[in-house]
Amino acid sequence: MVYLCLLLAIIAEVSATSLLPRTQGFSQPLPTLLCLCGYLLAFALLAQVVRVLPVGIAYAIWCGAGIVLVAGVGWWRLKQPLDAAALLGMGLIVAGTLIIHLFSRSVPH
Repeated sequence: MVYLCLLLAIIAEVSATSLLPRTQGFSQPLPTLLCLCGYLLAFALLAQVVRVLPVGIAYAIWCGAGIVLVAGVGWWRLKQPLDAAALLGMGLIVAGTLIIHLFSRSVPH
């Protein structure tokens, strides 16, 4: 159940971050409201996750997945290019997240 909450927190954060350009500096009411609600949901879910997972581990997974997914949304929906260095860096983030999840004794199994 904790990983479902973490997944939902990641989805909410990625959705909110992806909406940021549409808020136009928080001057557009509907995108701003949706963006803020997404962040509120993301943090509420993350607060539940850290009741079970160590905060550093939960945050590393949340941030790592969020970085890669937001960059993917930027590339796919906003037509923002990703060069080789960006792709390599994101690959390292994914690798680090997997190493933490699969091999760290800090993560309860």
